Amino acid sequence: MKEDQTLQLHVLEHLDWDPSVNAANIGIKVKDGVVTLEGHVPSYSEKLAALQITKTITGVQGLVDALEVELIGELKRSDSDIARAALQAIEWDEVVPNDQVKVVMSNGHLTLEGELDWQYQRMAAEKTVRSLRGIKHLTNAITLKHRVSPKDVKAKIELALKRTAESDADHITVETHDGTAVLRGTVHSFAARDEAELAAWAAPGITWVEDHITIKPSLASL
Repeated sequence: MKEDQTLQLHVLEHLDWDPSVNAANIGIKVKDGVVTLEGHVPSYSEKLAALQITKTITGVQGLVDALEVELIGELKRSDSDIARAALQAIEWDEVVPNDQVKVVMSNGHLTLEGELDWQYQRMAAEKTVRSLRGIKHLTNAITLKHRVSPKDVKAKIELALKRTAESDADHITVETHDGTAVLRGTVHSFAARDEAELAAWAAPGITWVEDHITIKPSLASL
């Protein structure tokens, strides 16, 4: 399809233009608006950058991550070195209660475990370690402590959606049960979908968000 070829070119142009990504070894496939990134990059942070750049491009309805992290030269580190560096980074982050987070390493795969009070703490822990040299993959397995949800938590999420997702808020429905928020509907971009998910996470009493929102770029013209 011509639309897919045009989208493939746009993705390539965006990756080539951004200095945080070397697109020389990244392959791009597009079918029916779903973009697949494949090949290899030299660091986990560069992989995240490539994925995030692609998500912001208008017309991208789905994204498949087939990128591999291939460490070379001084970028290689032992699991024990990475684990110590991760623990030190978390200790220095004033937002994260470091005594409640554990680090598990296996062949370059870093997993964060533990239980925290708030989603912003959970995301801060992930952010503070994801740029560490030597990581090939990162899993955030930190859970949140269950809190009693206020009766108006659904209304709070819907109000937050109207503030953040703007016109897309009318296309999103919210269900809440046992600390879980379930989002459904359609938005015009990945950015709007991310904003909706963040709005749900910010609501008091929410310990998990199920995001079933789909992306339809045509909504932008409605």
